[in-house]
Amino acid sequence: MQKFPEFETERLWLRVTHEADAAFILELLNTPKWLKFIGDRKVHTLEDAAQYIQERIRPQYDRLGYANYTLVRKSDGTKIGSCGLYDRAGLEGVDLGFALLPAFEGQGYAAEAARRLINAAFREIGLPEISAITIEPNTASRKLLERLGFRFEKITHLPDDAEPVLYLKLKPDYL
Repeated sequence: MQKFPEFETERLWLRVTHEADAAFILELLNTPKWLKFIGDRKVHTLEDAAQYIQERIRPQYDRLGYANYTLVRKSDGTKIGSCGLYDRAGLEGVDLGFALLPAFEGQGYAAEAARRLINAAFREIGLPEISAITIEPNTASRKLLERLGFRFEKITHLPDDAEPVLYLKLKPDYL
């Protein structure tokens, strides 16, 4: 089995998402904010979640060596969210994404994980820039992205999605 890089911060481990995380992925992908701001991924059973990991997450690890990371709180081992670098069809470059279970929002975990992945993207992986997308109503996500140094570039559309998304970009010289 290939070993992929994992990361840590003061309060978190950023672990490669595996099939053993299926119950967590099922819960996360069905939270109200995920469904409202990211969309229904049609993951409604443990089997769906395992298949989602196999078909949507694992192939990018195999191809690029990075993808979605499960955020695990060091203090108690609780899985609290996800953060990742994604190579999405129909979107130029690699984008940063994050989501937390509701009980862990507003505590700085998303910013902490995102900063670690941004550092890895530029210094360890060697990406020249990172993009991010969000929808207009998701003001919390946009504010965090702006605090992280992302700058609005344009409004665009993802394939098979009628809703416009805000496309933001981060370059090392923005930091």
